[in-house]
Amino acid sequence: MPRKRNKENMPLPVRWQFTHGAYYYRVPPGLERLWDNKKRFRLGKTLPEAYREWANRIGSLDSARNVGELLNRYALEVIPTKANTTQTLNLQALKKLRVTFGSWPLSAVEPHHIYTYADARTKTVKTADGGVKREKAYTAALHEIEVLSHAYTKAVEWGYIKRHPFAHEVRLKSKQPRDRYVEDWEIAECLAIEPKRKLGGVRAVQAYIRVKVLTGLSRGDLLRLEPDEHILDDGIHVQRHKTKNSTGKRTLYLWNDDLRAAVAEAQAARPVATSRWLFCTRKGECYVKDHGRAGGWESLWGDFMARVMAETKVTIPFSEHDIRAKAASDAESLEQARALLSHADSRTTQRIYRRKAERVNPLKKPG
Repeated sequence: MPRKRNKENMPLPVRWQFTHGAYYYRVPPGLERLWDNKKRFRLGKTLPEAYREWANRIGSLDSARNVGELLNRYALEVIPTKANTTQTLNLQALKKLRVTFGSWPLSAVEPHHIYTYADARTKTVKTADGGVKREKAYTAALHEIEVLSHAYTKAVEWGYIKRHPFAHEVRLKSKQPRDRYVEDWEIAECLAIEPKRKLGGVRAVQAYIRVKVLTGLSRGDLLRLEPDEHILDDGIHVQRHKTKNSTGKRTLYLWNDDLRAAVAEAQAARPVATSRWLFCTRKGECYVKDHGRAGGWESLWGDFMARVMAETKVTIPFSEHDIRAKAASDAESLEQARALLSHADSRTTQRIYRRKAERVNPLKKPG
């Protein structure tokens, strides 16, 4: 769980903090060279002084001579506003982009360069049936191109260029959406596994599955649920962590008997009954750490799935994301599925999460 900002830091720009009588900027990893090789840069003792120093530093970015300088400003101003995991992925993408495009003038990048970049980052291998498949480097290339495209969108906003050089002009084949649908009997098999401990462990994962099947909540949102703050008389109140700083979208999952029972089971399964979290570690702490990862939960899920494969009739493992897709697939309508998953666009819900076969009545015999 990312640490909540102190009250005195709330009005400050992203990554600013007031400590030890002065204002500091927490430098994004990998960008220390732009801030005198420091991880925490002192801006000034007073707020006006801090803003002047900030303006002097950022002011040098008011004009970008090449893609590398554009990516520097993007890393300083845009990436820190994203979720922790996304920040890590974006910074990794910048490293690859700088190698190829760093010294290029902004106006030099054209659509055919993007295709060439994707091909260069892709390795193909022959499959057993004689076909050809693309390896993971292609998926990484797609993400890198997405970051570069957004950086160019910001370049237009910042006045570096008049138009985006390759928006809507590049059509790269995206990765085929996963189609694993978790059947009801598979969920039943998982819930029938006998826990070895009365609290936590398998019992906690089973409670987690019960809640997830009914709500479709993402792992990050589920593991951040706090009973006192989110589980209220009218239902479960959730503000999606992923879009908290963008759309700020909120969802209320209204109570029904099944959801009440699932949440009650989750509370009863906690290894520390007094923990502030609905799902907690043996120490009562949140599984999601400051960097946004939940390694402890990932290990717990992996151990649980190993038991599922060894002790049940389930033959194909599934992920937590597949359970989220099951909730969307089992919804009565696309709109209900979109609302469950808190998507802004139902096309995302339809393309990635609605995995059941479409039911169609056959035509009647003519005559």
